[in-house]
Amino acid sequence: MQIGKQYLTAMMSDRIYQSITEKKKAGKKSFAVLIDPDKVSERQIGELMELTAEAKVDYLLVGGSLVVSNHLDEVVILIKKLSNIPVILFPGTPSQVSRYADALLYLSLISGRNPELLIGQHVISAPAVKQSGLELMPTGYMVIDGGAPTTVSYISNAIPIPANKNEIAMCTAMAGEMLGMRLIYMDAGSGAEKAITESMIHSVSKVIDVPLIVGGGINTPEKAYLNCKAGADIIVVGNAIEKDPLLVRDMSAAVHSIPLRV
Repeated sequence: MQIGKQYLTAMMSDRIYQSITEKKKAGKKSFAVLIDPDKVSERQIGELMELTAEAKVDYLLVGGSLVVSNHLDEVVILIKKLSNIPVILFPGTPSQVSRYADALLYLSLISGRNPELLIGQHVISAPAVKQSGLELMPTGYMVIDGGAPTTVSYISNAIPIPANKNEIAMCTAMAGEMLGMRLIYMDAGSGAEKAITESMIHSVSKVIDVPLIVGGGINTPEKAYLNCKAGADIIVVGNAIEKDPLLVRDMSAAVHSIPLRV
């Protein structure tokens, strides 16, 4: 009986990851909106939650490379109050952990050579993360050159993978998967001038079995659609929606228009 209870608890704790993998198996693409706690007011959150519900957004990511405000918990609580969409933390630092969220992308910067972001900050954050009760999703995080310096490249003190070096991205993603990462996240960074190329996305998606998340520089529904066609399982958009929240509708529709596998 105890074994059954433990198994059920483990199954429930992986609820969001299971939904991601089930969608991947079916060829169903997902759309996630990234919310930076520094850049939203209570009114803006309310309006955005209405739009995301209407657009059938799959996931809400909360976090950023440099969160300077001290109200992460308040933002997550408000989002949970107004929305039934799963809230996943996308932390830039060990302090960006809120037990009120549903899950946490436990990021390891596998594209860089900064030991602090490979394992150092994880050691510091481990007790708080363990006690949070959040569903944890170990994620191999890869920063790709988006044509302009971004906050994530500056904060991480890591050189992005060149945009035209598909083979480096492929090998990095494969290594991340073989090291046990349950997701691979390719990011051109907030404010990127160029999105990650469809060629690189396709090359990476072919050599890994875990779900592939793609974000950064995606500012039109067409880009979102093409990235999905190339092999992305989850598209993340933040900066473009901060500028024009109504883009949520068209972005989500574009992502969800990809035909399911038969």
